Order: sequence, then C-alpha cells, then structure tokens
Amino acid sequence: MHKTLRIAAAVAACALAGGALYGAGTATARQTTANSTHEPYNIGQLTQDIDAYYGTAADADGVYQASPDSRYAKDLARLDADARHYIDKAARTAHHRGERPAVVFDIDDTLLLSLDYEKRTNYTYNSTTWNDYVNKADRPAVFGSPELVRYAESKGVEVFYNSGLSEAQRAAAVENLKKVGADVNLDAGHMFLKDKAAPPAYLKDCATPGAWNCTTVQYKSGTRKHIEDDLGYEIIANFGDQYSDLDGGHANRTYKLPNPTYFVS
Repeated sequence: MHKTLRIAAAVAACALAGGALYGAGTATARQTTANSTHEPYNIGQLTQDIDAYYGTAADADGVYQASPDSRYAKDLARLDADARHYIDKAARTAHHRGERPAVVFDIDDTLLLSLDYEKRTNYTYNSTTWNDYVNKADRPAVFGSPELVRYAESKGVEVFYNSGLSEAQRAAAVENLKKVGADVNLDAGHMFLKDKAAPPAYLKDCATPGAWNCTTVQYKSGTRKHIEDDLGYEIIANFGDQYSDLDGGHANRTYKLPNPTYFVS
C-alpha cells in the first residue's frame, strides 16, 4: 500500500480543532506572534488530538491499541449500525429483483487497524518497515468490521476485498483476517490486491506488465467495475477509510470509516 501525505492530511482533517491555528498558543500582551491564519496546526498538538480520538494506550505487550470507549469507537459503532440496517434492506431488495448483491471492503484501517505502526513511526511511511509490519499478520481488528463482514454474508451478500496491499502480502493478509474473525471469502477470486508485475486485463487502460500507472481511484473503481460487469454482482455497499477507496462509482452506497493518521490520494 502506498501512503502519502500522512501528516499533511491529518493537519487538514484536524485543522479546525486548532481554533485560530497559532500553534504556539494564545498570544499575551508581552508576546509577539505572526498572528497568521496561514500557520499550520501545531504537529505536536495534532498527535495528542489523534491519541485522544483513538484513546490510544499501550497494552500489556506494549502494543498501541484504540480504546473501545473512544470517540473513534463510537463513530464506528454509529456507522456499523447504519450499515447493518442498510445491508439488510438492500440485500432483500436485490434478491427480490433477482440480482446478486455484494459488498466490498478495503483492508488497511477498514478491517485491520494500523494504529500501532503509525504511533511507532510517528505517522511516517517506510516501505520496508510497513512490509515487515504487515507480514507479522498480527494487527487488531477495526472495531465492528469483522462482525460486519460476517453479517453481510449471513444476509446472502457476496463479500469482496479491494486492497492496496501487494500480491506479495496476500498470505499475511489472509492470516491476519482469519485471526480477527473476518474469515469470509479469502480466496483469490474475492480478494483483489495490487499485482504490478502481472496486472489484470480489466486494468489495461492504466496498467500493463511492468508498467503500473493506475491511481488508487482507477485501481479500486476498475476492480469494482470488474466485480459488477464481468462477475455479475450488484455492489450495494463499499467500505473504506480513504475517499480514494470510494470514489469512481460502481457502488450503490459508500461508507467512509474514520482515519486521521494518513491520506492516500
């Protein structure tokens, strides 16, 4: 997965929390400041706000976890309740029409939480350390997401995965998803990962063997188009933590999960 502009995106997402955005605090009568609204939100305060949002705390093994009582968890619970209600209704409608309903899930920070990696790397990305982290296959679940995967399956909805993880990370992704209880349709026909060496024919407009030029939106929307047009499913819902997971159509409804730690364009 290629992640870009991590802190810049978090600054944009959290800028309003800084009020006047002075960064150093409120000026006093004896203090001179730039007094400029162009100064970005102070990065030290921003990371504190992110920790407060997640309720970040190290567990007994020293792994940073989100709190089930956090604002993050509460936001997810509201989204989950809405999604369950919608899936139930949309699935019944699709079956009545003779359609084959499907849902699509991103993986990173949609099903598997990467907070420990973000915290330890100070919200920066390195392909080597990220790959090592993914291959440990020990990320915790995003609250409620594995249960939502199983709920969709229970309603006769086909579950697909559409991830920016690479083909080389497939085994680790499958192992980790099984660990957290999202053990539904983890075969290659349902889990779509980036294969830059041998991209699928349905991405021919932006990728050929050895020449991957797809943006995230092109890759993910092209995969959803393949699921609908080539595989014959109606995607009733698409879940992701990035807007690039959701843009480009080919889903009746989209669900944006919260993630203030990085941005993928």
